[in-house]
Amino acid sequence: MPAVIEVKYFNSFFLNKTNVSDEPIWNGSRGVPADIGGYPSVANTQDTDNWIVEESRIRGGYNNTSTDYGARAYLVEENQNASFRFNSMIYSGIFNSRTGINNSNIFSVAEDITKSVNPVQGSIQKLYAENSNLIIFQEEKVSRALIDKDAIYNAEGGGSVTTSNLVIGTIQPYLGEYGISKNPESFAVYGYDKYFSDKNNNAILRLTNNGIVEISAYGMKDFFRDELNSIDTASSSGIVLGGYNVYSSEYTVSLQKNPVTQASEPYSTTSFDAQVNGWPTFFTYKPEQMFSIQNKFYTVKSGGLYQHYIAITAGGSTVDRNTFYGVQEPSSITFIVNDRPASSKTFQAIGYEGSSGWQVNRFTSDFTGEIVDPNGSGWIKTFDITTPSPPLTGPAVISYHEGEYVVADTTALTTEASTGTTVTIGSLTGTPPIGATVNGNGVTNGTVVVSYVPGTGVLTVDQNLNVAEFETLSFNLVVDRSGYNAAFGTANPAFPKYYAGFTIKENKYVANLINTSSANEKEIIFGQSVSGIKGFYSSVTLATDATTNTGGEKQLFNVTTTYTSNNGY
Repeated sequence: MPAVIEVKYFNSFFLNKTNVSDEPIWNGSRGVPADIGGYPSVANTQDTDNWIVEESRIRGGYNNTSTDYGARAYLVEENQNASFRFNSMIYSGIFNSRTGINNSNIFSVAEDITKSVNPVQGSIQKLYAENSNLIIFQEEKVSRALIDKDAIYNAEGGGSVTTSNLVIGTIQPYLGEYGISKNPESFAVYGYDKYFSDKNNNAILRLTNNGIVEISAYGMKDFFRDELNSIDTASSSGIVLGGYNVYSSEYTVSLQKNPVTQASEPYSTTSFDAQVNGWPTFFTYKPEQMFSIQNKFYTVKSGGLYQHYIAITAGGSTVDRNTFYGVQEPSSITFIVNDRPASSKTFQAIGYEGSSGWQVNRFTSDFTGEIVDPNGSGWIKTFDITTPSPPLTGPAVISYHEGEYVVADTTALTTEASTGTTVTIGSLTGTPPIGATVNGNGVTNGTVVVSYVPGTGVLTVDQNLNVAEFETLSFNLVVDRSGYNAAFGTANPAFPKYYAGFTIKENKYVANLINTSSANEKEIIFGQSVSGIKGFYSSVTLATDATTNTGGEKQLFNVTTTYTSNNGY
């Protein structure tokens, strides 16, 4: 039940300090009891501890000077309804910290202190003050309001700006039916450039002194059309988070279909570079906030603050490149090889100039036809492609160091006869690697090396032997770079090295292209029977590997391919 407060003086009054319900108190106080002319008690009685007493006499003394009720905020107004003007602005009195004047809570009803924009173009989502102008971002329109000046128009429609005592002067719309939709979080500014998104028009925009430019049309129109059109789902509204990266001089925007706390939900983070008028890269991080301070770029994720483009943390530990929020991802680049697009070609090889450590994830021709899906109904498109053949996985063309392998091929003589799984050998060059196959008279097919002790010359295998003294044994094994430690106990075995995938030739990394595509309808020669990839053009994806200088810098200057024309058609 409501609390009872005893007040000493008859001419005192009391009211409730706060209202814990979500409803705002527009007029009066719901804390004044109904039996003395106040409002009924609120339904939520949890607020009974937040009562305050306001005395009507100065210092609360008996017969002290009494204050007049006057126009008090707690008094009940006849019309207690409130209205929400989503398309209007209101300003208060001035605030001057130098002189101590603070009229920010004063709204004079004797002056015209409101300014409205066209409600047809939606609510005001963002205000940005720039010099003596106020930029107004509505859902479907961008305008500017003159501050302390006004525009006067003549009969011919021309206009000039003059000083005025109006705080908010004439509102002048920018050309173009663009707005910020309901994504004020996409706004970012650098210099005179303002960046924002317009989800209603599926566009990313830049506002300059020359007006509004649709920067999403620079090579990314289809992408943003699809992403912005589907960013809202049935369960939640997506966000378009924007921020200016002063370190790389790029506007970064992250399109997130669900709240940022749901890390598993899809997202796309990319950036716009005004120097090239294009979108040079996608990123593998999903921020919650983005901002720049003193030439440094920061993002916020799960309550943590992260500085980007830093190699060493405050604790002295080194941060690998491509590491965002503790997760490292490879870099990749996809491009189109489209020389002589009207001519059918066979792409035979690929080469690149740059750092070691790049691999080809995929090399695919253009669309070659349609066949009936053997696993179900409908049709599937076919391509010529070079990828690992199932069940193999990995890149289509292995990087230089990951493709490194050795052929451990050596011989030895037995110094004794043996019918068990061990034998002593000598006259050996090199070391029989673990897992190498063993061949010789009296050796069962499929026998492999289990261990070898150089000091004693004792060789252990996985099957019983039937060898004589001074019998010749041979050992053969192909070991790739990742298996060096297991086979030899070292990462640098003393064998000639060979390379599958990229190799170095004339200061360039080059590799042949092997066709791994399936047979198309009525196609007689296909797959590895074809030298290279057939097509009018091709799509190529290069990525950094997981071995070479992990977390270090990887440069890529130039990518080329060798092809031959297919009889002029």
